[in-house]
Amino acid sequence: MAMLQTTIPEGYKTKLNLYDTQNAIALIKATFQEALSGVLNLKRVSAPLFVYPDTGLNDNLNGVERPVRFDAPATGRDAEVVHSLAKWKRYALKRYDFHEGRGLYTDMNAIRRDERLDNLHSIYVDQWDWEKVITRQDRNRAYLERTVRSIVEAVGYTLAVVQAKYPVLNAQMNREVAFVTSQELLDMYPDKTAKEREYLFAKEHGTIFVEKIGGVLSNGEPHDGRAPDYDDWELNGDIILYNSVLDSEFEISSMGIRVDEESMKKQLAAAHCEERAELPFHKALLNGELPLTIGGGIGQSRLCMFMLEKAHIGEVQSSIWDKHTMEEAEKAGVILL
Repeated sequence: MAMLQTTIPEGYKTKLNLYDTQNAIALIKATFQEALSGVLNLKRVSAPLFVYPDTGLNDNLNGVERPVRFDAPATGRDAEVVHSLAKWKRYALKRYDFHEGRGLYTDMNAIRRDERLDNLHSIYVDQWDWEKVITRQDRNRAYLERTVRSIVEAVGYTLAVVQAKYPVLNAQMNREVAFVTSQELLDMYPDKTAKEREYLFAKEHGTIFVEKIGGVLSNGEPHDGRAPDYDDWELNGDIILYNSVLDSEFEISSMGIRVDEESMKKQLAAAHCEERAELPFHKALLNGELPLTIGGGIGQSRLCMFMLEKAHIGEVQSSIWDKHTMEEAEKAGVILL
């Protein structure tokens, strides 16, 4: 079930030592990004670690998380460490002259200071951020689902490569995706929380894609928070695997077809933040100056956790942890990097 704080499963032992874990992480990252760029026609680009706040390029996440801000005296301005590159990528596609059917990916590193800490969450975030130019005809559910299947195929291929190199590993993954909307999940499990609904459906199907995240459901609540100015809430979702080590739903990717002029206006109004329309990024989008795109983020540490059958994200990335996490890890003999 959904983790609320760090809990190491009883009897858990890592299958790889620290040395082999580091080698396996390198193999996963090299294999997956090559597979992903192949199935989605992506090229690697360099990306920023920080942006100016007044550009509107930073990801506002759920709207309550505080970005890390610092002064840069040489520029005479403040800067913010990115939460993600959800909006920057779309701007970059135009600037770098990417055409329809082509896209970019990058290593995204972020600091999310307000993140809760548990088995799956860290203040340090590392993911492959990707974005691809599409046509207006591609802004539909069928195109979204085809893209999801391509990403899952790249994950499955990478898992097979890693398990061939390290036969002791045997994480199970269903390469067939079960698609479900957030409203359909609520209808199936009306007395459960959103995370409990994801858990039950993921445990049954193995690999799922929960669609339409951000808008209000029939119970008066959204399935999960989603910023109003990048994903189209009618054409987005999360790729979630069932994690048998933790007996938990396990999100590896948040993604979607991005807002066009109409959906951005509608969602800014729904989120009561129409003032963002005056920011440079939002103005450019509303004026039709940015390409139509699909994109998302895929957790690097999350994929490594799943494939290497690790119980805590700190086993595959270096970060800082609270006292409870360190005590639980030490008690269980788990080494946090």
